[in-house]
Amino acid sequence: MATVLDKNLFVFLDKLSANNNRDWFKKNKSEFDVLNNQVKSYFQSVFDHHRSKFDWDKVKVFRIYRDVRFSKNKVPYKTHFGIAFHRLKPNHRGGFYVHLDPSDSFIASGFWDPNKDDLLRMRKEIEMDHEYFRKKIEGSKVKKMWGEMKGEKLKTSPKGFDREHPANDLLQYKQYIFSKKVNHKTIFSNEFESFVVDHFKELLPVLNYMGDVLNTNLDGESLL
Repeated sequence: MATVLDKNLFVFLDKLSANNNRDWFKKNKSEFDVLNNQVKSYFQSVFDHHRSKFDWDKVKVFRIYRDVRFSKNKVPYKTHFGIAFHRLKPNHRGGFYVHLDPSDSFIASGFWDPNKDDLLRMRKEIEMDHEYFRKKIEGSKVKKMWGEMKGEKLKTSPKGFDREHPANDLLQYKQYIFSKKVNHKTIFSNEFESFVVDHFKELLPVLNYMGDVLNTNLDGESLL
């Protein structure tokens, strides 16, 4: 099991937010390195203990450095930690994410940025069998644990789809995402790992279903 995360993680991020410049970061780099290594160790442990359950391929802790080359915002550092769990492709699709931020921590799962072909295939499946998909995302404990599905949406039905379709609300999505806010008490307790894993586990049937859809054509024939 993973150890408990250090509360100094958010203390450091708050100080970084108030002093987001290279000079301050350089002076406090040693403290960052200790906390960064702890975050990596913690989520590597989560990965090692649960990888077979979720068909994870790897875990990644994103770098603290912002890419400011094409941004008007030249602040050099992120003020959060982002952790992504990648699944074994092509058989397993969708992803899992943990966001640690003193003011806005959350966990998330789903399909963040499906390419054009994948999005069309998902919409076609929903068009054909929307009742089954709705049952998947609203049934069991999914809605109770995660709430409503989220994601960027079109203002109207996508091109080529009937705007009067009963699942038009689902067809408008450009992303299929679930997210859940997490409070500080949970994050810095020995219950955090089970909180993350239990929530991810509840969404696994949704991800596996959509993964099966993406790995077959409209006739149900495998593309692998």
